[in-house]
Amino acid sequence: MAGVKDYSNKLVAENRHLIEGHIREILRLIGEDPDREGLLDTPARVTRMYEEIFAGYGVNASDVLGITFDEQHEELVIIKDVVYYSQCEHHMATFFGKVHMGYLPSGKIAGLSKFARLVEAVTRKLQVQERITSQIADILESELKPHGVMVVVTGEHMCMCARGVKKPGSSTVSSAVRGLFRTDAALRSEFLSLIKE
Repeated sequence: MAGVKDYSNKLVAENRHLIEGHIREILRLIGEDPDREGLLDTPARVTRMYEEIFAGYGVNASDVLGITFDEQHEELVIIKDVVYYSQCEHHMATFFGKVHMGYLPSGKIAGLSKFARLVEAVTRKLQVQERITSQIADILESELKPHGVMVVVTGEHMCMCARGVKKPGSSTVSSAVRGLFRTDAALRSEFLSLIKE
């Protein structure tokens, strides 16, 4: 099954030589010897990693849901515990966690694997958690036209855990609500209770 992570950032591939040269220079500027045996292939490895972790730039996230299906199911649908990895746009440090998505269909549903692909498309670029949360909710609302959408994202940020204030184990939770989830407290509570199970 092909997912966004199976794609690569073509711009990185096209500029491989330049990126490798810059990584080599960064190694030199931080006091390393880029000709040291353990570092000889590091610029190439970092560039290949960039092709993968920034694959979201090569995908239109709004197109990921693809074909939708007419289905008269109008009860809550939840896709939870979708693991993601992203890069903080402030420090280019990794952050990771889980995405939980719920929607109340209005006659249109998408294949379940498409939700995981949507998460990959949105997170595989320089990001902030708040934007990830809103973008996923907005795309679900726009493409599926449901009665309501709720997205909860949890994240552990290396820029907070491994540097700066150095608070390992701390986590961030963000949410976005659209449609009926804004006004129906019982619906929000049902979603929140189900994602905890």
